[in-house]
Amino acid sequence: MRIVTATAVALALVGGAAPAATAQQPTTDGIWRMDGYGTVLSIRNGTFQEYQTTAVSCLKGDSAQRTGPGTYTKPDGTVLTVRTQGGRDRGSMRVDGSVGDRNLRPIQALPDACTRPAPEGPLAAFDVFWQSFEENYPFFSAKGIDWHAVRDRYRPKVHAKTTKDELFAVFSEMVKPLYDSHVAVQDGDRIFAQVRPGTVLPTGELDTKVKKFIVERDLKDARNLQDFANGRITYADLPGGQGYVRISGFGGYVGGGAPYAAQLAELDRALDTVLSQERTQRLKGLIIDLRINGGGSDALGIHIAERLTDIPYVAYSKRARNDPTDPTRHTRPQPAYVTPAQGPRYTGPIAVLTGGSTVSAGESFAQALMDRPGKTVRIGQPTQGVFSDVMLRKLPNGMSAWLPNEEFLTRSGRTFDGTGIPPHLTEPVFTKEEFDEKRDSAFDRALNVLRNYGGTRS
Repeated sequence: MRIVTATAVALALVGGAAPAATAQQPTTDGIWRMDGYGTVLSIRNGTFQEYQTTAVSCLKGDSAQRTGPGTYTKPDGTVLTVRTQGGRDRGSMRVDGSVGDRNLRPIQALPDACTRPAPEGPLAAFDVFWQSFEENYPFFSAKGIDWHAVRDRYRPKVHAKTTKDELFAVFSEMVKPLYDSHVAVQDGDRIFAQVRPGTVLPTGELDTKVKKFIVERDLKDARNLQDFANGRITYADLPGGQGYVRISGFGGYVGGGAPYAAQLAELDRALDTVLSQERTQRLKGLIIDLRINGGGSDALGIHIAERLTDIPYVAYSKRARNDPTDPTRHTRPQPAYVTPAQGPRYTGPIAVLTGGSTVSAGESFAQALMDRPGKTVRIGQPTQGVFSDVMLRKLPNGMSAWLPNEEFLTRSGRTFDGTGIPPHLTEPVFTKEEFDEKRDSAFDRALNVLRNYGGTRS
């Protein structure tokens, strides 16, 4: 499950307890090293404990308790599934709501650094912070950042009496030039993060403003206007036979921090209405509006894509940086498949609206539609340019760093980190001028494109 730092969208998935594993279930107990992610796992007597490792540190990370055969639930409700393979010579872990597995290899014991007290103080915090990025962040070269020069510039500013406020400021200055909204510095409730220049955060306030604008301007003549999934999904039938669906996030569909299974069930209830048998047969085109989308679960995006095709295809492949000393080395890419769903599916023309406030899982969903069979056109502005799940790395002084370590690859091996996914057709998206003049150029362009397709279907 990804955490979208720039939008303060933290989707806590709270899972209910299930019966403990029986003796017949393959045991996952032992010490495991994850391929990439700078992580070692200890699983003993129903307790899952993460250790976050670098060349200079080993700090306890998340813990979880067994809640079913091979499943462990964290205090925030996130469900982890651990499986052994090949007679326990390898294993895998999956985070509910994420896409792909993380490969595990057994090791004999915890690294030595994990068995002794961690260094403390501002300098230790600095070293763990810098080293966490040095070993895991994939995009320094693409962003033109010399991370070693950053260390040389800022480490002399830190000493034994450096306060947390001062250290927070130092860390913030270090990562600001990355302009990566999946990078953050956290100290309690205080968070520093930066979006790509020229873009804005997809905040709740902006979402409310845009939704009101769209309903009053774009959907004033629409029929069957409905909200679903706790207001995160809106659907309307447009004049001329087109449909419009707005998705503001891939999670939060059920209030009160419901488990991923409940989020998925709520999404299915929405899709069963939106893409009913009758509607999928008569629709001449579909606008999918992702322009204000704070992200969430990649798996929910794949699930929607499965309602939009009759032909299986690969949405994207996912890989993680896995060599602390070589940023060009990665795990083997894992393909994420879009398999046609059971029941009604819409396979006609689609116009996808995107912008700089399309973030994270909103972007991976847009990427999942790039190779969709049939006519699919993107209209608006480039997306934010952040795709990876977010690594939360604890620091010795109680602060935290958030950073990405994954890439989402197209069929040709391209990634859109930093730049975002570009539109086929460029239009302004919710600029001051658009609001002031009550224009929605991207929406109008999408309607014209779909009408020009003439209602043809793939």
